Parts: sequence; C-alpha cells; structure tokens
Amino acid sequence: MLASLRSVFSLMLSTLLMMVGFGLASYVLPVRSVTEGWSTLTISLIATGYTLGFTISCIITPKFVLRVGHVRVFAALITLLSIAILMCGLVVDWRSWILFRAISGFAISGSYLVIESWLNERVTNENRGMLFSLYLITTMVGTIGGQYLVPLGDPTNSSLFILCGVLFSLALLPTALSSSAMPAPPSQAKFDVPGLYRRSPVAVVGAFLAGAMSGAWLNLGGVFTQKIGLSTAEGATLLAALLAGSAVSQIPIGRTSDRIDRRIVMVGCGIVGVISCLAMVAFVGSSPLVLYVIAAFVGSVLFPIYALNVAHANDLARPNEYVEVSSGMMITYGIGTISGPLMVGPVMDRFGPPSLFMVLAVYFALYAAYAAWRIAQRGHTDGLVSKTDFQANTVPTPGTEAVNAMNQAVRPADLIEDDTAPTAAP
Repeated sequence: MLASLRSVFSLMLSTLLMMVGFGLASYVLPVRSVTEGWSTLTISLIATGYTLGFTISCIITPKFVLRVGHVRVFAALITLLSIAILMCGLVVDWRSWILFRAISGFAISGSYLVIESWLNERVTNENRGMLFSLYLITTMVGTIGGQYLVPLGDPTNSSLFILCGVLFSLALLPTALSSSAMPAPPSQAKFDVPGLYRRSPVAVVGAFLAGAMSGAWLNLGGVFTQKIGLSTAEGATLLAALLAGSAVSQIPIGRTSDRIDRRIVMVGCGIVGVISCLAMVAFVGSSPLVLYVIAAFVGSVLFPIYALNVAHANDLARPNEYVEVSSGMMITYGIGTISGPLMVGPVMDRFGPPSLFMVLAVYFALYAAYAAWRIAQRGHTDGLVSKTDFQANTVPTPGTEAVNAMNQAVRPADLIEDDTAPTAAP
C-alpha cells in the first residue's frame, strides 16, 4: 500500500494544487461578475462557455493524448488554465469571459482525464477503493481550500486572478518532474446516446437532469451567496457545506443502491432534494448556520445522483459496451450542464436569487417522478439485474466515470446482465 501511495504522491499533489486553483476561480469569478453589475443571464452565458468547453474536451482530448502522451497534454492544458484565468483578470468583459471560460472548461476536463488515467494505472483491485477515496478527499480539500482564499484578496482587482494563475502553474511541477512511469494512452470511446436511452431511459434522463442541476449550482451558487447578502467567507462556507454533504452521502447512497433497485434510491434522492431546496427557499433569510445545514442536505443528493445513474446504466451493459455506455453518459451529463445555467439564469434575474433553489426543486421532482414512472412501467418486483460496483464520483466535476471507461474495454462478465434478459429493469 505504501508503495502505491509513493507512486501517486506527485499526482495527488498536482491534483491538490489544481483543485485549490479551481476552487478559488469558481468563487472569485461569480463574485467579480456581480461587482461588475452583470445580470444573472450574462453570468449564465459565461458559465455556459465553461460547460461547453468541458464537454468538447471529453471528446477531443483523448485524441491528443494518443498522439503525444499524457504528460505533454497535461502540461499544455495546465498552461491553458493559467492563461485563461489570467486573461479574465486582464480583460474584464463578459463577452471575452465566455471564451476564456470555455478554454478553462476544456483544460480542466482534459486535466482530469490525464490525472485519472494515470491513477487508474497505479491502482490494483486490492487498493483501488482506498486510493480513489484518497483522490476524492484530495479534490474536496483542494476545492474547499481554494474557496476560502477569496477573503484574502480583493475580487475587484487582479490579485486573486494572479493567485489562481500561480496555483495552476504550480500544479504542473509535481507531475512534470515525476519519475513514475507514464500511463498507457486511453482507448477511443464511441458515443451512442440513442442506443443507451433504449437500454436504460431512466439513466439517460437522470444523467441529463443531474447535469442541469450541478451546472446551475456550480456556476450560479456563488451568485446566490452574493445576492442574498452573505460575506465572502460565509458564502465560501455555504459552498463548502454543500460539497461536504455530497462527500458524506455518496457511499451510503451507493451501498443502498447496491442492495435494492437503484431506481427506488433515485426516487428517494429526488424527494430529499425537493424538500431540501424548498427549505432553502423558506429559510433564505435565516442565520448562515441554518443555511449551511440545509446546503449540506441539498449537496447530499445533488452530486451523488449522477454516479447512481451511471451505475444503473452499467448494470444493463454487456462487457464490450462498457466504454460506449460510460461515454454516452458523460456526454449526456455534459449537455445537461450546458443547459442548466441557461435555464436558471433568466429565472434568477426575474424572480430573485432564491428562485435558483425553486428551479432545482423542480428538477429534483422531475428526477424522482421519472424514476417512479419507470418503476411503474416495469416494476422492481420483476427482479433485479446483477449489480456492478457503485463508484463515488469526484464531486465538482461532471463525467469522471467516463475516464475510467477510457482505460477499460471490458469488465468481468459475471458482473453484467445481458440486456435481453427478461429481468432487466431499465
């Protein structure tokens, strides 16, 4: 175990530094946008640039990795991250920020692919759970730590943007100087979303809704905290509470879904999400401590539901379809993250910041209702498919399950149920 930890130490350090920069950027950009007087719709357009770049990178970056290798691609992507955030501080114009954020989304997505591909080659079946848990903790600590750097500077000048650029540049050093063997290039992935929908409609619809919710929150949550009057430190704590709730709940949700029909767990998560979001609307004027607690409950279902849908889709896949299924889920989730800010931004402009959680409550209700409808169409008492192992996802980013798929062309056949089996319950 210690040998495995030593082999990924530089990788984890790079990840930590990158996520500190990510956490700082994800909060300082909305804060600066609000101080510039930009409307929520304008901020949503900027956020859409990020999610669009992120989704495109999921398709394009593997081709670059195949040509020049992981380390060179990682160096180029980190350089793009530094350039994009520095340009945001240099050119404060919302039209330019759409482009800069698209570059950031492209770079951060590709960086995750490189990091997780590398990590996958260093783990074994015996230590996979432990090392990926460490990876999850690293990303969480980095993101939360970065958000707490905002009060140390002034978002109205370029100091915090420069600090982000420095952090991103530092993230390159541990990996670039590592003596560890380079990982093998990932396999190319095919995309067949219509076929995936025919196989498991609840997984595809759920992935889209999960992407819409996470895209809306990740890009407009900072706007919400500013417009309800929280200080930068209080706003950072609220964002951190939501992430912490997600980290705590992922494993219990996953383990429960391994024992019963995953769609029942989807219904339960949707109900918890509706209640938590409505509670946030009702108590939006209360003390920050109350908001932190409610945010933790929202987070407990906001991010884990994507991994839940991926697990359900994988339950119904054949061994030679694992890459295609996971990649299709990634693209569906990415499209959802693009739509989320565009849908929520105009609503927040018209009805105020609490309407963010009203829209999230509607999304959660749709999520639960569709899963319940699918159960009614084919009841869980008809039998359960053989379950694949639930895997928790990196909280702040969409589509990380697909990175594992890039490295695995097959899975053990005994974990898969033939999709033609009469007991399958999509």
